[in-house]
Formats: sequence, structure tokens, C-alpha cells
Amino acid sequence: MTADLAAAASFMATHARLLDRRRFELLLGGTDPAAVLAAVDGYRNPDGGYGWGLEPDLRAPESQPGGALHAFEAFVDAAPATTPHAARLCDWLLSVTLPDGGLPFALPVADPAGCAPFWTQADPAASALQSTAFAAGTALRLAAHDPAVAAHPWLERATRYCLDAIEVIGDEPHAIELSFAIRFLDAAADTRPQATALLERLRPLIPDDGVLPVAGGSEGEAIRPLDVAPEPGRPARTLYAPEVVDAELQRLAAGQQEDGGWLVDFGSFSPAAALEWRGYRTVGAVAVLKQNSLL
Repeated sequence: MTADLAAAASFMATHARLLDRRRFELLLGGTDPAAVLAAVDGYRNPDGGYGWGLEPDLRAPESQPGGALHAFEAFVDAAPATTPHAARLCDWLLSVTLPDGGLPFALPVADPAGCAPFWTQADPAASALQSTAFAAGTALRLAAHDPAVAAHPWLERATRYCLDAIEVIGDEPHAIELSFAIRFLDAAADTRPQATALLERLRPLIPDDGVLPVAGGSEGEAIRPLDVAPEPGRPARTLYAPEVVDAELQRLAAGQQEDGGWLVDFGSFSPAAALEWRGYRTVGAVAVLKQNSLL
């Protein structure tokens, strides 16, 4: 089973935001990296960070760590093309980094309209492994193509914070935190030998079927193997049995809906976010299928 790319393209044209339409086009060779970089630039603030709903359930204009994750994802999509805005984003992240080297889960929001409570109620004075790992892990992937990001002092501080925090993560981390910790280690393994050892430390936390239920989430919400280890040949993929990965790839391909898009299994906090997450998810599903030679 494989995906219907024509139906996916129709879904994106009908429902997705411009950024994800451009990412989808780039993925299939229909545009160039400059189009993706131009689209993500619309979410950038003068301080160098990103907001304005780039994280769909955080619609406030202020720059946020969640916005940084999605900006870095767009920069990775555009690689090996680079943009000076990536290093400027690192400058902003350094400016909001806490004394221990970590990022807060979220910064204060003036107007919570359309924002998920877990963003607006976060403690801006407390470092969070989840937010630091999702920003730093994606930045490490970008650093392979962008020397300015690779050499930036924020990335070094964030990487050290994440390595230290994962060392003492405990035996029952939240599924989302665990997933971002693994993705961070997968990226860090290329340059940090201790990352491989820490992946082994986390291996017993992955159940045989690879599915991590999300405590406090929607009914049936879970982090699945391809959410954590989407790329073949990477260290994180070794946490899952080959038959588990094969079954998940078939499940992903079969998950395309009649309208051409894919669903998410978590709740959204505005009608706009619900559609934006589906566009984002559809780009991700097609990317994973392509990376794993199913397209």
C-alpha cells in the first residue's frame, strides 16, 4: 500500500497553510528551498524568534520555543540552502535561555485566544527538557548544513543541558518528553558519543509494540514509533524491532483519508489549528513514506 499523492496535493491546496503547502511542494520537487524560507519568514518577529501561530495551538504573536521548533523544521527542509535567520533564531534562544542552560516550556502570552492551556499556563522561570530537546534536536540536524548554527553558543549550552537532563530522566517520563529526548539523542549521536549510551539507557522505556500512550491527552492519543524514529539507518530506529517498523509504515500509508490528508490523534484548541495540524501531519506522513522508500 502506498499514498495517493494527487489526493494529498488536493487536500493541501484545499486546507493547508501556505508554509506546509510549500514544504509539501519542496518534498515532491515542485518548488525550491527559497519558497519554504519565504513562507516561514512570515512568522518571524523583530527579536529573531518565531510566533504568530507557527505552533498551531499557540496562536499568540510572541516568540516562543515552540515556534523555534517549527522554524528549525522548515530550515531543515530547505537544507542545504541556508538562511541567516537560523543563526538569528539561535541568538533569540540564547537570550531566553535560563541559567541552567535550558529553555522554558513557554514564555508569557499576553492574549491567550486560541492557545492551548498547557502553553499559556507554563512557568517561564523553569527549564523544560521537552522544549529544550525539541529545539536543540532539530537545530542539531540543521547544524550539519549550517556552520553558523553549528558554532552558535546557544546550541552548545542547550545540548549540554539536554544530555545532563536525560542522564537523570527517571523511569517514567511523559511520552512526549521521552519522544523528544530520543529524537534529540538521535541527532546528537553524530557528534556526541555519549548520546549513543544514553539511547541505550532509554531503550527499556520503549514497550515491545513501540507505542507510548500520552498521559492526559485525548482518548487513544499516543506517540508511535515513526513519530520518534522516522528515518531508516538512524540510531533511534534501533529501538524498534524491524517488524514493528514495517507494520507502522503500512499503518501510516493506510491512514490517508478520503479527502487525501492524514489525521492527528490529539485535540486542537481552535478550528484553524485543527486544519493546520492536518496539513502539517500530511507533510510529515508523505516525508516518512518517502524516506522509507514507500513512494
